[in-house]
Amino acid sequence: MSDSKVPTRERKSERTGLVTFYRQVVAELRKVVWPTQQQLTTYFIVVLVFVLIMMAIVAGLDLAFGRLFFEIFDGSSDV
Repeated sequence: MSDSKVPTRERKSERTGLVTFYRQVVAELRKVVWPTQQQLTTYFIVVLVFVLIMMAIVAGLDLAFGRLFFEIFDGSSDV
């Protein structure tokens, strides 16, 4: 019986040796297109600006909702 006909759970899984695994990892990392210094700087600035904008939005919403809830649940009973 060939391997393609044997169900997956019946097939013996052969483990890869440590040296083979390391060689495969190195071979895959050589295929990676690494960013240049300029691209890395650009990506860093874009991410930093985005995070700062999101922080400002969340801080603004937190302040607004905090003031709103203090106005609603202030404890002063005018009624």
